[in-house]
Amino acid sequence: MTPDSRNIVLTGFMGTGKSSVGRYVAARLRRPFVDMDALIEERQGQTVAAIFAVEGETTFRRYESDMVHELTAQTGLVIATGGGALVNPANREALLATGAVICLQADADEVLRRVGSNGTRPLLNVENPRQHIEHLLTQRAPAYGAIPLQLDTLGLSVAAVGERVIALALGLVEGECFALPVHAPGADYTIIIGDGVLARLPALLTDLPIGATAALVTNDTLAPLHSAAVMQALRAGGLAPRLCTMPDGESFKTLDTVRDLYAQFAQAELERQSAVIALGGGVVGDTAGFAAATYLRGLPFIQMPTTLLSMVDASVGGKVGVDLPGVGKNLVGAFKQPLLVLADTALLATLPPAEFRAGLAEVVKHGILAAPALFVDLEGVGPRSLPHLIAEAVRVKVNVVEADPFEQHVRAHLNLGHTFAHALELVSDFSIRHGDAVAIGLAAAAHLGVALGACDDALRDRIVHLLARLGLPVRIPASFTASAQQLLVAMGSDKKKKEGRLRFIIPRRIGQVEIFDHVPPALVLAAWREVGV
Repeated sequence: MTPDSRNIVLTGFMGTGKSSVGRYVAARLRRPFVDMDALIEERQGQTVAAIFAVEGETTFRRYESDMVHELTAQTGLVIATGGGALVNPANREALLATGAVICLQADADEVLRRVGSNGTRPLLNVENPRQHIEHLLTQRAPAYGAIPLQLDTLGLSVAAVGERVIALALGLVEGECFALPVHAPGADYTIIIGDGVLARLPALLTDLPIGATAALVTNDTLAPLHSAAVMQALRAGGLAPRLCTMPDGESFKTLDTVRDLYAQFAQAELERQSAVIALGGGVVGDTAGFAAATYLRGLPFIQMPTTLLSMVDASVGGKVGVDLPGVGKNLVGAFKQPLLVLADTALLATLPPAEFRAGLAEVVKHGILAAPALFVDLEGVGPRSLPHLIAEAVRVKVNVVEADPFEQHVRAHLNLGHTFAHALELVSDFSIRHGDAVAIGLAAAAHLGVALGACDDALRDRIVHLLARLGLPVRIPASFTASAQQLLVAMGSDKKKKEGRLRFIIPRRIGQVEIFDHVPPALVLAAWREVGV
């Protein structure tokens, strides 16, 4: 799903990030980007400051109006206006009529911090720039206030503002919502994250290439909690859904469960354009996704994750599959890109606290991989909101899977901690939940990193301390009786082996990891002992 062909217009006062955010949005949506001030400068052969000085502000405003007239005759653009372009009511009405106009906001202190007082802004060539900023903000308040979509940029990165812009342009919800476009082989899709976004499902379905029948796949635990609301939303979107259920738990992520789903799909008389909607955690998403990828040689697939872990990891990237009991995790699977991922954080209200904490292990992993600011936030007071936390973590995975959609090179980085974790799950017969196993695996990978000389004690301690601070285990439960040698043998089933050698992802520093595939078994055994085997 992508935004429609209407233009996306960013306006607001100088220094609110219109150009930088506009470039980000254009790149994410693969749209042309137009910076009105830059285009005027190019056509007139002089800077905006020179136009003001030589020809006067009245002439510059005429150039702006001509540009607005030209751009409103086009579609599919991302446009960054000058700060005063939409003060003119005619310009404002023209752009509002032909696109989604979003006004970016920042207070006077933040504007002055961003633009400085070096004289490059013609309207700030005054004795007291801050006072003049206050004056201009007050003067323009009625014009800016006439724009329905407003976005405060204070404290947000360019990427975070850009995703919020995309969500607003899609007309999703009031409140904090993020829309992350994903460029995947064959088709692009969008991950929508926010509190209450389920309410937008009927409208979102109209943009998807799906038929009238659908299967909602969930487990026995979630069905009585959420299936009625989702079924109602699907019907409101014009679908005739059939509820299909599977047992709850990792031990049911098997080919036998897939076979049962096939039978339910047949009873529902699904056709080639019938959508399969996965409502649940990673087990439901992986299992339903594999069934969707293989039934009738492939059905459209939608992910609706209901756990923190599945929102930040399992629902993103297009990998689906099942385990082979007693042999290994995710050994049978496929790449199946969804048409849409809808992560409604309101659904997390029914998630047990232990499951929520387990999901934080994947958030920490993403912080270690490529989001130092997220890691620091978790060490401190935490991100500003739950949707923001999820969006920051998901952004890491989106960047990785776009660069390596079929797991040929850098996508292996997402396996940080998982070679240890999957062995723990397998040997414990999945009595250790995945997120807890990942937390222990991250601690083990950090210990192994020190032994390999890849990182120092301080980095290891920082990772272990954060995991413990979040209530995650960093040592194996005392009840666990398997030996380090048994776990080493179980690691042999890891599907990410290369030429028979285990591959370990090791942290170098927060924000950088490295693949090691020549690790002496003795060091791996020592890492297991460091986490309590």
